[in-house]
Amino acid sequence: QVQLVESGGGLVQAGGSLRLSCTASGRIFRSYNMGWFRQAPGKEREFVAALSWSGDSTYYADSVKGRFAISRNNAKNTVYLQMNSLKPEDTAVYSCAAPRDVRVTPSDPRGVTYYWGQGTQVTVSS
Repeated sequence: QVQLVESGGGLVQAGGSLRLSCTASGRIFRSYNMGWFRQAPGKEREFVAALSWSGDSTYYADSVKGRFAISRNNAKNTVYLQMNSLKPEDTAVYSCAAPRDVRVTPSDPRGVTYYWGQGTQVTVSS
């Protein structure tokens, strides 16, 4: 079992920045590829970014490429999402996730079984 707790969300103006954190407890964090997803009101959950267990490989949705950066600190059991140049369309609840199968890299929010955090709200005003 893996427990995930996100923090760092809030209200920011367009063009601003936020850094989200997701701290894990339970099973060995460093074994897991980690991901961030988001869900805006009235929309389905979508993939944002993912990171391999070693931190060597990163993956991003086209909508955030060049603006967001995912990283991790395995000594702190924490994965981060640095969000720059935020846009109103980035407004959503952001959740981190660890796939129950450690061989899987997060990408599809529905085709894979994940451990999920409770989510943190990010609101970008225009």
